[in-house]
Amino acid sequence: MYTRPLANLIEQLQRLPGVGAKTAQRLALHIIKRPAEEIEALAQSLVQAKQQVGNCSICGHLSAEPICEICAHPNRDHTVICVVSDSRDLIALEKTREYRGKYHVLGGLISPMDGITPDHLNIQGLVRRVSGGKVAEVIMAIAPSVEGETTTLYVGGLLKPFTKVTRIAFGIPMGGDLEYADEVTLAKAIEGRRELSF
Repeated sequence: MYTRPLANLIEQLQRLPGVGAKTAQRLALHIIKRPAEEIEALAQSLVQAKQQVGNCSICGHLSAEPICEICAHPNRDHTVICVVSDSRDLIALEKTREYRGKYHVLGGLISPMDGITPDHLNIQGLVRRVSGGKVAEVIMAIAPSVEGETTTLYVGGLLKPFTKVTRIAFGIPMGGDLEYADEVTLAKAIEGRRELSF
């Protein structure tokens, strides 16, 4: 149905997360209609990103430098570390503009079913950072899935001897109705309740 180069492009685009057959086809057809300079710039940016982007040597966040901008920023609170599973979570938290501490990216979640053990994650780097005694609090910002709970409990247990370990609250989203929330979400909302301040 497609000429071989176009079929190859569609096949490669389908490998991207969240891109199905129809989306890959639409993207491929869009790409080949663009001017050659645009496509060359896109291809070059893909190659450069792959070659130049690595992980921060301190927190594990994506960075083109040995130390990311957040770790290098002098005004960030170095006594608080927020632990996330990957850089997408870090970016989401940064968009809130509420958190001013540092981060630590684990690089995934413990999942024995998928062959991901604690040794596969950036946990020892976190323990080294916290065991120095200068960290007052570690905030676990891990999604409340089975793997997330396992990771939170495991990492929290390792850090507890060195500092206070907390976790973000889970519960009802703003504008949500109680009648439509599932039991686990409601239970987490009750568990994470806090006193009102007037």
